Amino acid sequence: MARVSNTPASRPEVIQSLIDGVDRYNPDNVSILEEYLATQCTNKECDAMANLAILKLYQFNAHLTNDQVVNNILVKALTTLPEPDFNLCLYLLNEQMVTEEPVVRLIALQDLIEQARFADFWKLYEGDDIYKELTAEVLGFEDSIRANIAGAVAMTFQSIEADNLGAYLHLKGQALADFIKAQGWTESNGVVAIPVNKDNEAKTTVLTENIKFEQLTKVIGHSNDA
Repeated sequence: MARVSNTPASRPEVIQSLIDGVDRYNPDNVSILEEYLATQCTNKECDAMANLAILKLYQFNAHLTNDQVVNNILVKALTTLPEPDFNLCLYLLNEQMVTEEPVVRLIALQDLIEQARFADFWKLYEGDDIYKELTAEVLGFEDSIRANIAGAVAMTFQSIEADNLGAYLHLKGQALADFIKAQGWTESNGVVAIPVNKDNEAKTTVLTENIKFEQLTKVIGHSNDA
């Protein structure tokens, strides 16, 4: 099974006990988990395990399902990409919910991020006000997406055109310059330099060829006959 995002440092003990024990299947506890989700939406943390527990309770107790809570869980999961949290959430939704417009729209955003089509992501996100409505309760959503995009860029490039980076982040001018500085990157003559790291450094490939002893003796024999 795919792993979920790391446990947030601020997970309350009561939530930890719910996740670890049999009480995670007690429908009476759904309100506690929902309140914890609301906290996550304001403090910019994401506790995927706790949020998956909510969806599991909804799965067994359909009458408890709160569409806005489901929406916020999916939006929070988007902010953890490339972690698999979003797909894990989808697995716990019924077929009808997956085909409904809010979820379909969020899946469209996920697809663009996973395909590294970052400029297209912002074009879709900014092109329809409904996306701002879907993500409104998750504070810092855009900043979280930019942080994840920056992580992908840092893993891929040692240098990148500033205009391309700006399109990936949907930033320009001073906002882009401030973001570049905050990452510890530098810009010169329209090119952004990214420090070498274990992911973006050039790796030397060493090719080895194994020759059996019998093959070697034949080569030597042919050279002696020549």
